[in-house]
Amino acid sequence: ALAVVSGAQAADAIVAAEPEPMEYVRVCDAFGTGYFYIPGTETCLKISGEVRFQYSWNSDRIVGSSAATATRVDDFTGSFSTRGRVNFEAKNDSEVGTIGSFVRLQGTSGGNVSLDQAYITVGGFKAGYFTTFADDIGIAGENDAFIGAAKFDAVSYTYASDAFTIGLGVDELTDVGFSDLGAEVYASASLGAATVSVWGLYDFDAKEGAVSAKIAADVGPGTFELYGVYSSGTNAYVASVDGLGDLEWTVGAAYGFKATEKLKITPSVNYWEAQNGSDAWGAGLLAEYSIASGLKASATVDYFDTDARGESWSGFVRLTRSF
Repeated sequence: ALAVVSGAQAADAIVAAEPEPMEYVRVCDAFGTGYFYIPGTETCLKISGEVRFQYSWNSDRIVGSSAATATRVDDFTGSFSTRGRVNFEAKNDSEVGTIGSFVRLQGTSGGNVSLDQAYITVGGFKAGYFTTFADDIGIAGENDAFIGAAKFDAVSYTYASDAFTIGLGVDELTDVGFSDLGAEVYASASLGAATVSVWGLYDFDAKEGAVSAKIAADVGPGTFELYGVYSSGTNAYVASVDGLGDLEWTVGAAYGFKATEKLKITPSVNYWEAQNGSDAWGAGLLAEYSIASGLKASATVDYFDTDARGESWSGFVRLTRSF
């Protein structure tokens, strides 16, 4: 009888189920701050972005259907705009080196959502849709203007050491295939407190190109920048500026310094000459204030004067939240 009772109790025993393993997000510090391991993989992911709210204004407006016939009219205009960006960066080590990918989605208050950038990197090799070396041509501030296009489907290779950087890239300048290609070269050297950079751009279809040089040096409490660009003729890289047309050359200077621990002020001045011989000059003052970590307020006032259409003022007040 005791044996039967013991057997019945054993049959009714409740066995607790083993808890399912939970995989917590692990921090990945191999590629810098902000990365974490995608669960179940050895790939590190970083999510970042920004929201920008801005009020832009101009002292006049342009009336006309083309650059040749357009004229300025004294009529103050201003408008609000909002832009949002989300970035996804993924990296992992492999037998061929570090493999990376970057995707940026961008949307505006006008309802436009687009793929702003997307590319793959393997070591110094880069392929996809991205801003090229030409995007760095210019100086601090909002007053410089010479490069009109610097984002293409492209491939490039960059070699970087502590003091030297050399890059070479091939761009698809239009979306009609290999009928219009461009090439870029870039070199930079850090010489103590100064950095010297040079760029070369060439549009094979137009058979025209541009060269640029820039020096940036630590002077006093800030950084002084001086640059120049020359374009041999109309090409896909160089801008056509209102009141001037296709640009031929420019020279500009800027000095950005910290007035306080949170406030940075950058005055700048530029001079342009177009392919048709007309010229213009401009000056600007940019102020950037760090309100808190990840929150910045900016404002600029810019002056532009051309022989053909006289002078104009423009600027913006901007609030940027980055994460």
